[in-house]
Amino acid sequence: MLGHLARRLGLQQIRAGLNQPLSESDTRLQSSLHTIRTISMMPLWPFSSQPRDFSQPNSTWSPEMCKVYDHYNALCDTDTENGEKKRGPWRKLPSYNRSIKYATGGIHLSKMIKAKARLFTRNFKEQGATFEYVVFVNKEEKRCVCVFQAGHLLEGAPGHVHGGAIATMIDTVTGTLAGFLSGPIMTANLNIDYRSPMPLGSVVLIHSALDQIERKKQYITCKVTSADESKLYTEATALFVSISVDHLFGSRN
Repeated sequence: MLGHLARRLGLQQIRAGLNQPLSESDTRLQSSLHTIRTISMMPLWPFSSQPRDFSQPNSTWSPEMCKVYDHYNALCDTDTENGEKKRGPWRKLPSYNRSIKYATGGIHLSKMIKAKARLFTRNFKEQGATFEYVVFVNKEEKRCVCVFQAGHLLEGAPGHVHGGAIATMIDTVTGTLAGFLSGPIMTANLNIDYRSPMPLGSVVLIHSALDQIERKKQYITCKVTSADESKLYTEATALFVSISVDHLFGSRN
């Protein structure tokens, strides 16, 4: 096929050099090649190659949140004896505001481009108004820590964070750990004990750890403390179940 096109192109060049008119088939071929050339210049992935990472520090972060962030971020890289950097036991997870949507039968690009769905905790344009958080995970120890600062739109009782917002973050962080360790999961059960009211705007740590695994079930423990871990705000246990996503890609198996 490519050889045929090359021969046709060579013939067109000869005709052009002799000022001979191109045949109707050669004209169609030129038009087709122009279309192919245009398509080949299009990016393979139409979205931004560097989407916004909402877990990066911004101007609304308090000095306390920046301090805790710097502490855990420093654990992601360690110094070797010759002064070089190597990956440490911790890893900072990026956080985006969009999940790719799939339909039975395969990926539908047009639907992905037009989709309005956004991640619940990342769908506010005003920075610092709701959920400001970053998750660090330690795969070897099967645990993670989330640094969370609650914005002014998450108020429940006057001056304190709404219990539903706290539950949202617990579900988010425990689910992040379960998904990181085992792949696609769904929340099956979430039990929360609120120990103390959480002041609005405060910086807290959400500690999550894998308790046990039973076939497709993952049991996660969680506690929410002050940044210095001197005060306990909430304790929780969560159950996640591993799921198959084959049907999302059109698989019939």
